[in-house]
Amino acid sequence: MASIKRVVSVFCFLSCFSFREMDGSVVLKDLQNDKLRLWIEEVQELCEPDQIHICDGTEEENALLLKEMVETKSLIPLHGKFRPNSFLARSSFEDVARVEDRTFICSSSIDDAGPTNNWKDPNEMKSLLKSLFKGCMRGRTMYVIPFSMGPIGSSIAQIGVEITDSPYVVCNMRIMTRMGREALNALKDQDFVPCLHSVGVPLEAGKMDNGWPCNPQNKYIVHFPQTKEIWSYGSGYGGNALLAKKCFALRIASQMGKEEGWLAEHMLILGIENPDGKKKYFAAAFPSACGKTNLAMLQSSLPGWKITLVGDDIAWMKLGEDGKLYAINPEAGMFGVAPGTSFQTNPNAMETIKSDTIFTNVGLTQDGDVWWEGMDKDPPKNCTNWLGDMGEAALDQKIAHPNARYTTPIKGCPTVDPAFDDPKGVPISAILFGGRRASVVPLVFESKNWRHGTFLGTIVSSEGTAAANGPIGKLRHDPFAMLPFCGYHMGDYFSHWLSFEKRGDPSLLPTVYYVNWFLKDGSGSFLWPGFRENGRVLKWIFERLDGTASAESTPIGNMPTPTSLDLNDLNLSIETVGKLLTVDVGAWLNEVEELKNYYKIFGEKFPSEIVEELHLLEAALVDKNPKPTESF
Repeated sequence: MASIKRVVSVFCFLSCFSFREMDGSVVLKDLQNDKLRLWIEEVQELCEPDQIHICDGTEEENALLLKEMVETKSLIPLHGKFRPNSFLARSSFEDVARVEDRTFICSSSIDDAGPTNNWKDPNEMKSLLKSLFKGCMRGRTMYVIPFSMGPIGSSIAQIGVEITDSPYVVCNMRIMTRMGREALNALKDQDFVPCLHSVGVPLEAGKMDNGWPCNPQNKYIVHFPQTKEIWSYGSGYGGNALLAKKCFALRIASQMGKEEGWLAEHMLILGIENPDGKKKYFAAAFPSACGKTNLAMLQSSLPGWKITLVGDDIAWMKLGEDGKLYAINPEAGMFGVAPGTSFQTNPNAMETIKSDTIFTNVGLTQDGDVWWEGMDKDPPKNCTNWLGDMGEAALDQKIAHPNARYTTPIKGCPTVDPAFDDPKGVPISAILFGGRRASVVPLVFESKNWRHGTFLGTIVSSEGTAAANGPIGKLRHDPFAMLPFCGYHMGDYFSHWLSFEKRGDPSLLPTVYYVNWFLKDGSGSFLWPGFRENGRVLKWIFERLDGTASAESTPIGNMPTPTSLDLNDLNLSIETVGKLLTVDVGAWLNEVEELKNYYKIFGEKFPSEIVEELHLLEAALVDKNPKPTESF
């Protein structure tokens, strides 16, 4: 090992292990987990940090890191009157979102990665990464972050360890995961997912950061599914640097789920309780920035109906001994999109982010609070935008970046579900799919069975948003809302979903629904009021599961009858309700043709059951023998 003097900071870990220095190097042999100790030594030798710090997750540690980032101008403290213990970070304008074109799945075969992932040979990629990581942490502290995905002790949870040179990552990981001493104690001698991250900017002696270090010319977010490793270089943005999130919780975990017989999904989890106190749990998959957080934290407009939050983004689901599908939220925090969030659209989110929150790329008001488009009508005077510009010039641009974020603890939400930390998870009664579709897809419809529900997952498509690099507004396919997040061939992923019908009693599996809050009329106005009124659709689903709500069979699935959907006090015209609950047969026949072409990209691995479902849909549509524009 290189004989370079290391300074080791240890917070409250002496009961677990001790460090000793020998000939200028760190000896980690007292760590209980041999794999972890050896990996830390390997990364230390490769990255050459000035210091190593193993994170314990305490308040004292967090306060020290936040203080240091304020001193280096990496964070701006917000006024305690408005946002106690909250901070603002401003990223580089070149580092504002996930970079799907720089995200790689390095499986042993390109066929394992499939056509929807960027693939590189794992040996070639590892060689490239090692050349980039060599000496990348000079002048910096190397932070070792043990964390649990899910409640510690849950049979569904998993342990990971992220090594990073970014204190911003450490503080966000403390919010987003169960991080620190408890996770390390739970690890013991078990296996874990190693996650290595660097901003890719070594510091020369005496040099200071510019506030947001990153290396935009050399961004790599790389996953090795066979060995369950994650390497990320060059980006400090959450989706690329908080490796517990999309990287572990979806890309690596989806591979683990395929191997072990469970599901890692891009889904919210909510509880819904009717006025009689009866409760069910739903999961829902929407592409990024399509309303997952708003739905998960919904305040229904219907008297007596209560929505509780289990998770707003990711669900891990396993079959229980009773044959039902149980879900945990592997995260402990929310990494939510700020623009558009307000007391009108999501009052629970606004209450949650009143304290203990890290904001990224939002505006800063003159009195030390935050602001973004959609928070209220007009920006405050002299508001500084996300780039640090102020005055009239700033008003010519967006005050907040469209993908500006907040990182906040879920336990701060006033509607957090009592079972949020239950190691057993919650039983899922319904799964919802949806996306941004201005036409074609009606407000809500119900699948016929699990196989048909899996088919509905394959047809998810949505208009692009600012949550990922790419054209905004362009329609793209996003099966199961997992296109950027599945860690293996999606043809195999579809087959994995279908396999659950044979793993037990299919009648105990959740019923699948498809929803679309984003239908528009000819003038571009939304037909459905959305937000709090989406609780009316959840009520219909709840009552369908109870057998108390009626539905009409259509070629695409079961749809509400106009009287079974609670539309009281909405003042929607009969014509508008008709448009919301209409199957445009001609448009769906065009959709079928488009899907036939789309499915071809998956090749021989595409399951025949899904092809059969598409043929059944086409036959049902043709059976109506419509004119091209006729509706059902």
